[in-house]
Amino acid sequence: MYILFHLSQEKLKEVSARLKRDLIRGLGKHSHHRAAVKMLPTFVRATPDGTENGDYLALDLGGTNFRVLHVRVVEEQQRVLKMDSQICAIPQEIMLGTGEQLFDHIAACLSEFLDSQDLKGKTLPLGFTFSFPCEQKEIDKSILIRWTKGFNCSGVEGRDVVQLLKEAIHRRGDYDIGSVAMVNDTVGTMMSCGYRDQSCEIGMIIGTGTNACYMEEMKNVKRVEGEAGRMCINTEWGGFGDDGSLRDIQTEFDVVVDQTSINPGVHTYV
Repeated sequence: MYILFHLSQEKLKEVSARLKRDLIRGLGKHSHHRAAVKMLPTFVRATPDGTENGDYLALDLGGTNFRVLHVRVVEEQQRVLKMDSQICAIPQEIMLGTGEQLFDHIAACLSEFLDSQDLKGKTLPLGFTFSFPCEQKEIDKSILIRWTKGFNCSGVEGRDVVQLLKEAIHRRGDYDIGSVAMVNDTVGTMMSCGYRDQSCEIGMIIGTGTNACYMEEMKNVKRVEGEAGRMCINTEWGGFGDDGSLRDIQTEFDVVVDQTSINPGVHTYV
């Protein structure tokens, strides 16, 4: 049994070379559409530099729970001075229900949190961490490519999740939000290290799924116009192997788990 789960150093190097090939393919202007590793531009052009200041809201959705946060950043101290949060559960029936039910649930939990923090009536900017594969069009526009992690809400794939959140808040009518910055959880992880170590330029998640982001030279990001500066790339490396490239190392157990999952054939690398 042990031999099924053991990969030699030679095989690990071979898998590493396959991943590198897919990372490069995902960056290509003409090859990204068929790449298993999507290498999605995030439109985040820099890491924190200590000049950030003020109060912000944050939503972190990426599993069976999501968090709502109120964060205060003080420029003079170059640190987060205040951070209050609340965890909200997402019932199974909502994870498998409609998109409207999901975003109404998120909007309701955000409303409860604003009440608890006495923030109703204030219009604060919001950072939205949405930890599913999305095609980012702008910093506040992100199209869901596919659900993962046991979610399968109807009417969301192919749509702008920021707009769906705004519509749910508008339906309630009891509060409003300011500008929205949409980021993946890997990007949020990388950015959160900005005050402790400004040389941090990689974010990695190992949880319900696995993913990573990093700062890339714009000249290598062929899908976005311009070559000056840098941009954070959300690799979505959980899709590594979705094209069958890892079939030679998958065990019978991997196959069964995949076939019995809600999203078979998706996020093979997780």
